[in-house]
Amino acid sequence: MSLLVDNIGELVTNDPTHGRGLLGTRRDAAVIIEDDTVVWVGSAGGSPAADTFIDAEGGAVLPGFVDSHAHLVFAGDRAAEFAARMAGEPYTGGGIRTTVAATRAATDEQLRANARRLVDEALRQGTTTVEIKSGYGLTVADEVRSLRIAAELTDETTFLGAHTVPAEHARRTDDYVALVAGQMLAAAAPHAQWVDVFCERGAFDADQARTVLTAGRQAGLGLRVHANQLGPGPGVRLAVELGAASADHCTHLTDDDVTALAGSDTVATLLPGAEFSTRSPYPDARRLLDAGVTVALATDCNPGSSYTSSMPFCVALAVREMRMTPAEAVWAATAGGARALRRDDIGVVRVGARADLVVLDAPSHLHLAYRPGVPLVRHVLRLGEPQ
Repeated sequence: MSLLVDNIGELVTNDPTHGRGLLGTRRDAAVIIEDDTVVWVGSAGGSPAADTFIDAEGGAVLPGFVDSHAHLVFAGDRAAEFAARMAGEPYTGGGIRTTVAATRAATDEQLRANARRLVDEALRQGTTTVEIKSGYGLTVADEVRSLRIAAELTDETTFLGAHTVPAEHARRTDDYVALVAGQMLAAAAPHAQWVDVFCERGAFDADQARTVLTAGRQAGLGLRVHANQLGPGPGVRLAVELGAASADHCTHLTDDDVTALAGSDTVATLLPGAEFSTRSPYPDARRLLDAGVTVALATDCNPGSSYTSSMPFCVALAVREMRMTPAEAVWAATAGGARALRRDDIGVVRVGARADLVVLDAPSHLHLAYRPGVPLVRHVLRLGEPQ
């Protein structure tokens, strides 16, 4: 079955061979999809015949958003914690344990329903690929069930047993690291594509993080690192040293951190929803981009520090608060996220790519930042299927 998307006012391909500038944009374009794959990209009116048709009505079409950092398997919420922060209390990361307690007490059905709700919510806003982490179970059984539920919703699953030290291991962090890198990892690895560590003061230091990441790599998992969110630290340089696909947050960076990222293929994934929700300083995306670092944007959707599933919101924040141009922010939310997942079949519109497209009720990608908070997504195609 073939599908023609026609009457496109602006097509964002993220492929400069198909159009102009960073986003490879072209006007008056059309795209043909066969099953779940893009098979033709060209000028409106010049396309081959197709079985079915979507009229973009002059709207912009872009690749589906790629959210490469999200924590969606959890129970409960932390609205009171958010209100306290808005009243002036600082964010320390300690509220993770509140969600751990609620998640452990929840049934599989409750966790599944909540995660599905959030994935569907993100899909309506144009997110066609989402990475989902564990990290709110922190026992062998709870981490495994979190990953099993995540795997029902995405292929991009991440084992985050090293999210925080649970209460039962208080003051025994090394014992907990041994559990994470040993029995917990062995049970979780069959259900995960990635391993991640919160390398931060109050969580895990560089040696502890290296232990978990090295064990994960030996188990066949790709590497990701929560790095430099709450202050300067070793997380970014550890991510680069070990060849991690991404270092996420990157809020507090030294010149050496930026230089290390620029000389590597580790993506700096920025999560402006976290800064918005914690009243923290935003990362300086301009500094990273000017140094030649590859930058991605993601939501960090979680119940404590960034309870948003909206990639358009993160695009708008990145433009307003992180000195990104609209084109840079859209690229980071699509192709950048794909790079952070080491994928080349998503985040791009070209022949052979996965047929994940977003049709906007707006003539240009500029409106994602120009009209913040407005529901501009008119149609979403995921794997070639209207959602």
